[in-house]
Amino acid sequence: MLLETPRLQVRRFRPEDAPALAAYRSDPAVAFYQGWTAPVSAEAAAALVREFAAADPGRPGWFQYAIELRAEGCLVGDVGVKLHENLMQAEVGFTLARERQGQGYATEAVRAVLRDLFERRGLHRVSAECDARNLDSARLLERLGFQEEGRRPANTWMKGEWTDDVLFGLLADRWTRLAASTG
Repeated sequence: MLLETPRLQVRRFRPEDAPALAAYRSDPAVAFYQGWTAPVSAEAAAALVREFAAADPGRPGWFQYAIELRAEGCLVGDVGVKLHENLMQAEVGFTLARERQGQGYATEAVRAVLRDLFERRGLHRVSAECDARNLDSARLLERLGFQEEGRRPANTWMKGEWTDDVLFGLLADRWTRLAASTG
């Protein structure tokens, strides 16, 4: 399974990805809005990579795509897709190494995944949520066409505090209209 963009390969995880996964997921700034706690040990990263590599993107549940820079052949992040039981809806999430943020890689990778979900697999809806303080992630979702659908105040207990969740959604017909208007 491989999704290609001009700069990226969005692909299945491989065993050799474990050190890079451990490195970017161990960065406290990267982990701040995520459900894991930094640091992520080499052993934990290797176990995650095995779990990610064994998952089936066509079955309900989470599947993690590795984001690789084509020019450098290095892992810089991941995109998660949680396929709903009905196989017509999914949730997405993403993580990118701090030194690779702000260069459009996450937008490019998530767009490739959305294109696959909507255009090849025929999904009806994709949703996402983020910590209300995570403005960069919210802006990325909006750039891709997601619309804010609501806010759940003090909904998630994470890392010793209650956080607000912002909910986003993107329907297939909106994706199609946006894709047609951008060429």
